[in-house]
Amino acid sequence: MSDANLLQLSLLLPLLALVGIQFTARRENLREAVSLVAASALFVVVAQLYQPLLAGQTIAVHWIDVLPGLALAFRVEPLGLMFALVASFLWIVTTLYAIGYMRGHGERNQTRFFSLFALSIAAVMGIAFAENLFTLFVFYEILTLCTYPLVTHAGTDKARQGGRVYLSILLGTSVGFFLLAIVATWLLAGTLSFQPGGIFSPETSVALLSVLLVLFVFGVGKAAIMPFHRWLPAAMVAPTPVSALLHAVAVVKAGVFVLLKVCLLIFGIDTLKSIPATEWLLYLAGASILLASIVALRQQNLKKRLAYSTVSQLGYITLGALLATSAGMTGSALHIVMHAFGKITLFFCAGAILVAAHKTEVGELRGLGRQMPVTMTAFFVASLCIIGIPPTGGTWSKWYLMLGTFEAEQWILMALLMVSSLLSIAYLLPIPLRAFFSRNPDLQNTPTSDGATVIKEAPLPSLIALGVTAAGCIYLLLFPNAFYQLIKAGI
Repeated sequence: MSDANLLQLSLLLPLLALVGIQFTARRENLREAVSLVAASALFVVVAQLYQPLLAGQTIAVHWIDVLPGLALAFRVEPLGLMFALVASFLWIVTTLYAIGYMRGHGERNQTRFFSLFALSIAAVMGIAFAENLFTLFVFYEILTLCTYPLVTHAGTDKARQGGRVYLSILLGTSVGFFLLAIVATWLLAGTLSFQPGGIFSPETSVALLSVLLVLFVFGVGKAAIMPFHRWLPAAMVAPTPVSALLHAVAVVKAGVFVLLKVCLLIFGIDTLKSIPATEWLLYLAGASILLASIVALRQQNLKKRLAYSTVSQLGYITLGALLATSAGMTGSALHIVMHAFGKITLFFCAGAILVAAHKTEVGELRGLGRQMPVTMTAFFVASLCIIGIPPTGGTWSKWYLMLGTFEAEQWILMALLMVSSLLSIAYLLPIPLRAFFSRNPDLQNTPTSDGATVIKEAPLPSLIALGVTAAGCIYLLLFPNAFYQLIKAGI
């Protein structure tokens, strides 16, 4: 099969999975097998694009001209392939996790869930391989619309309220800022195609470029930069597999990926450095990192604590892109990968705790490590990845982000990153440590005949999934080169 056909297949496979899921709706084992096979096939297809791209081959397809110069078209470029590899692999493990969670928690409308999940991945592939801003915007909006029913999956008043916040902020920022930025880019540059080094001529007014950069940063609401972050905690009413989708596989990663791609391939590093607005947007990203970390520290609900942690960590990626240095861009791109594995593991663990122990509050988790040793060990490993210390891959992204602040001589931001990492330690590490080393008299432990505590973990599919992603956090410390090569080829 040609590389161009592989690209088209990567866009169509999730849609074929959607059809298969609908046809097998009444046979749940077959329905879930369709999801797993499609997810695995997608990862294999995307992986086959890796070597041809690094060998310098151009892989592109053109679907339709909507208007002269405005096309629905796709091209494989290094950062897009990196994003697609992460999303397609995590679709496999999230599907596996969801099988255990949805059955164990007795969730209704499971066919609708798996169908919309497949549709969301189709939108992600469109975003990852978009050749231009128009194509990217179309799939960006599709992703918003097809994840909304997942957020409101429970059907309760609280779920519907969370969904309204989710939809209003994401659509509001898209239409009010992002679409306006795209139109202005077309008028200023005469093209919307992504190009290495950017698309604006040196004669373009820096004042106009400043306004444009602000519109892009605020318009990509999925990046959850403050003050447009409230949709993320509000969406935590969704089932845990949806939270994993939002935080690691699709939505927030799509947002920061779009920002990184815009900074690198629409503005370019040299242009970014010359724009006055870049400086204060850097400090806005820094404030988002710090404030969200402080709010996370105060949250007692586990999923909300993880949600505000995500807001903070997304600020790292935005900050790295806006530093406009090679190390900053590298750290930003690496953090998309490292945060994906770390945060999806944390949400997997939160869902496992809910299913097996019916606990949702941080204070209820003392002593839980005796009942759920695998889950809490995975939580500990993922926490280290988010903090950015060995033996996890988060070490590399935080290292390059620190180098980026050094290259840009942004000493205040360097100090802020250090403080934020200390806050990450404060709101994450006590959870697994207390689970293992504290006793909770309110926790009903049923002893065996020899006095040992009964192990009561989540269903096996969920346990396997969180074990795989936790192992991925460690693997990425030892073998980051596959992603590093892609990133260096794209910067």
